[in-house]
Amino acid sequence: MPKISHKGQHMPASPIRKLTPYADRAKLAGKKVYHLNIGQPDIETPAGMLEAIKNIDFKVWAYTPSEGTLSYRKKLTGYYNKLGYNITPENIIVTLGGSEAITIAMMACLDPGDEVIIPEPFYANYNGFACQGGIVVKPILSHIENGFALPAIAEFEQLITPKTKAIMICSPNNPTGYLYSKDELEALKALALKYDLYLFSDEAYREFCYDGRSFISPMHLDGINDNVIVVDTVSKRYSACGARLGCLITKNKHVIATGLKFAQARLSPGMVEQIAGEAAVDTPDSYFEAVNKEYTNRRNTIVSALNKMDGVFCPNPGGAFYVVAQLPIDNADKFCQWMLETFSHNNQTVMMAPATGFYSTHGAGHNEVRMAYVLNINDIESAMVCLDEALKVYPGRKVGSGQLAVGR
Repeated sequence: MPKISHKGQHMPASPIRKLTPYADRAKLAGKKVYHLNIGQPDIETPAGMLEAIKNIDFKVWAYTPSEGTLSYRKKLTGYYNKLGYNITPENIIVTLGGSEAITIAMMACLDPGDEVIIPEPFYANYNGFACQGGIVVKPILSHIENGFALPAIAEFEQLITPKTKAIMICSPNNPTGYLYSKDELEALKALALKYDLYLFSDEAYREFCYDGRSFISPMHLDGINDNVIVVDTVSKRYSACGARLGCLITKNKHVIATGLKFAQARLSPGMVEQIAGEAAVDTPDSYFEAVNKEYTNRRNTIVSALNKMDGVFCPNPGGAFYVVAQLPIDNADKFCQWMLETFSHNNQTVMMAPATGFYSTHGAGHNEVRMAYVLNINDIESAMVCLDEALKVYPGRKVGSGQLAVGR
């Protein structure tokens, strides 16, 4: 039998989706499964996007330019310049979701064997994107005890080698919800300039900042234009995950020219998606105000419920729509599977993502789970009751000073 490639063998499976077969079997058995495992919002997509699709009237469903249509890039330019990015359409490459923006950025800026430093826990697919390009992820551990704040810059410097070419951040963060401050970004800026590194900024959750806190992008910092590459997506902002429409933004002309060659190799982004994307830019502020209020209530509900559970700790995130919680369990992967395979409370259970998949450091996150608060308040409350009951009877529950309790 022909062999699978070395790269294919090392391509990691998604920690977010790998438990899906167990959830499917639980549903077939008649259980209600609360899906807190994946960042698929239940918020309605803006009506303007859907109307734009319904009103399409073209005779040929044709290719678009590899960098995206000029009309869409102009609309995006208006959106980003309202945020203070000071860009032109020539600074944008439209991509097939934020995922392709990340892969193009990595391939344009790093060679196989080059290193990218990423604070962990991080979006699990960064590992997959790096694997595709033969790029080495150098994780730098952040800690739940301080809410997953940016590690000290001295720790970053200890990881830098001649092979280090980039630092990647995600703010607000997936999976932790941590929102980087301007001081933290200024410290990263100084480091990037000192060692001539790219600073990749994943801004998929820009609109989701809470408690009156402001979003700060590396694009807002002076003197670092050639180092900064922003990757973005319509998936979360407009609750349009299935559109697969994103973009790469940089003022570095060499990166744009190189990224365009990779974009040309995959031909073009979709025409229909860009028509919808143009309409999305006109979404009124009232939509985002209502969404922000809803997510704030959901966050408060899930964080409060978790911290009331015996032995559970969950920091209060500043943005996005995720929490990472530390549970009194022996093994997050085993626990999440047990929840679907074995546990039931009133014929209900909860699907979560083991946090181990969001770390590269071996053994990290073994007692942590990520939950996406993308369900309505009533479902979140029911899911938390379910989780609390599960923790009381889980055979691998940890109590006291690390002892295991069999049942309870």
